Amino acid sequence: VGERRRRALGSPGLARLLKLKEMFNSKFGSIPKFYVRAPGRVNIIGEHIDYCGYSVLPMAIEQDVLIAVEPVKTYTLQLANTNPLYPDFSTSANNIQIDKTKALWHNYFLCGLKGIQEHFGLSNLTGMNCLVDGNIPPSSGLSSSSALVCCAGLVTLTVLGRNLSKVELAEICAKSERYIGTEGGGMDQSISFLAEEGTAKLIEFSPLRATDVKLPSGAVFVIANSCVEMNKAATSHFNIRVMECRLAAKLLAKYKNLQWDNVLRLEEVQAKLGISLEEMLLVTEDALHPEPYNPEEICRCLGISLEELRTQILSPNTQGVLIFKLYQRAKHVYSEAARVLQFKKICEEAPENMVQLLGELMNQSHMSCQDMYECSCPELDQLVDICRKFGAQGSRLTGAGWGGCTVSIVPADKLPSFLANVHKAYYQRSDGSLAPEKQSLFATKPGGGALVFLEA
Repeated sequence: VGERRRRALGSPGLARLLKLKEMFNSKFGSIPKFYVRAPGRVNIIGEHIDYCGYSVLPMAIEQDVLIAVEPVKTYTLQLANTNPLYPDFSTSANNIQIDKTKALWHNYFLCGLKGIQEHFGLSNLTGMNCLVDGNIPPSSGLSSSSALVCCAGLVTLTVLGRNLSKVELAEICAKSERYIGTEGGGMDQSISFLAEEGTAKLIEFSPLRATDVKLPSGAVFVIANSCVEMNKAATSHFNIRVMECRLAAKLLAKYKNLQWDNVLRLEEVQAKLGISLEEMLLVTEDALHPEPYNPEEICRCLGISLEELRTQILSPNTQGVLIFKLYQRAKHVYSEAARVLQFKKICEEAPENMVQLLGELMNQSHMSCQDMYECSCPELDQLVDICRKFGAQGSRLTGAGWGGCTVSIVPADKLPSFLANVHKAYYQRSDGSLAPEKQSLFATKPGGGALVFLEA
């Protein structure tokens, strides 16, 4: 991953680096040897489908995680954070323990470190002092936690003096974030490493690859934080959806007389049948019913015992779930996967009414997230309505949902009035209930990916 001198950051970045260097010096009594940054991301379209095997369309944002690093001769890892809400942490670099029961900030760093350590089969790791600075709003669906995992992976790689491609790094970091208990699909880590300034990316999986998608020049993407926090690792909504998709895939495969027991993702069913996404929606209509399934019915459909369902299919944190909505989840995934491909096609063909067409796809995506995937919340729905009312051609939740942010496509000439009106309608409430520091509303351009900066 490219090493660039500090000037590559531009002036605000340079001021931030110098401040970080000063804080590092007062914390550890020395100066950092290098810095690593990894960006957050906004997913423009393609929600909750990466872990089902389908392509997604994110872009990196300018906000990032920045870590100042000094390798040390001891075997101690010392982590500090510029945000006083996140307490210092230190541990032996040779005995990395990640406690899944607590979503503590330092665990995300440990995930990235452990991923690289295990990839190279290393038992002895050198110690390091690290000071972490992040300006991605936390628990907002902009991937602050994955940016920290990716940053930590790149820090560890640099300290070890080893080399990996961006694709290898993305795959290792995607896998290692599961140490914290989140069954994600790899979009966040992929865009963090593979992003390039000025372009969104279509990210495809198995094998992992990224294709540039040129966004319309006459429009901007605006992110608005609902101020409702959602921590994927601390709640079960996310992992239940992963399991519902896995069960839907197995039932669809069984219905079509495929070898269902090793099927894990909805995309595998489509690939094995060799049919289009539109045809998969018809198969879903035939094979699954809209009423929720209970574990007993799933076992009857698959011809297995409850014990086999619990121990061989469900993850430990979903074994107590009593209802599964398989029809709704599969319908969302197959229709959303089709919207991603339509979005890319419109960007390539660039028709006159391009912004309107892309906006319609984003609106359909939000409706599907709301009704079929049930990952929205009242505040997100209200914010989406406000954004559309004040000039967004399309608006939708982005990230896991259940809180976090919306992303809207706004004609560039409407941007100033859009920002002023949305701020007034959503953030300036008469009861003053929204904390000012969470009121993030900003236009964003596609940013670059993870980088290492050497101390000049």
